[in-house]
Amino acid sequence: MQDMLVRLLDLPDISEEEKFLFENKGIVFKRPIRPEKSIVVDWVGKHFSKNWADETEAAFYSLPVNCFIAQREQEILGFACFESTSKNFFGPTGVLDEERGKGIGKILLVKSLMALKEMGYAYAIIGGVGPAPYYEKTVNAKIIEGSEKNIYQNLLKQPK
Repeated sequence: MQDMLVRLLDLPDISEEEKFLFENKGIVFKRPIRPEKSIVVDWVGKHFSKNWADETEAAFYSLPVNCFIAQREQEILGFACFESTSKNFFGPTGVLDEERGKGIGKILLVKSLMALKEMGYAYAIIGGVGPAPYYEKTVNAKIIEGSEKNIYQNLLKQPK
């Protein structure tokens, strides 16, 4: 897996998509607050991985929290973290399988990248990318040459 670079000065406008999902599907996009930490971290661990749950927990050490979630009533639908493992890095991120294809991931991605821009960055790194074509299409991200060796290359993983 390689890293990708995103220019933060050219992010797409997601306001209409976010408004549509709120008004028609009841989906709220927000930064969780500290009293929600265990709920969010446990959800990420249950639906994705222990490693991602650890990165998500690290996002709660910043104020405001370096994470966005999508929720419908009391149900989490997706999450996106940034600057939780390394400075200026986006990820991890994920959306429930049954909620994919609705634009939730795109909104979480762009909101996170906008937060990095507000922190003063002009570019951001998407670390250890899986779906590179998605990031290319959504935010015009580019593969970073030679990034096969990255911060995740010797990552310890929970035994199965």
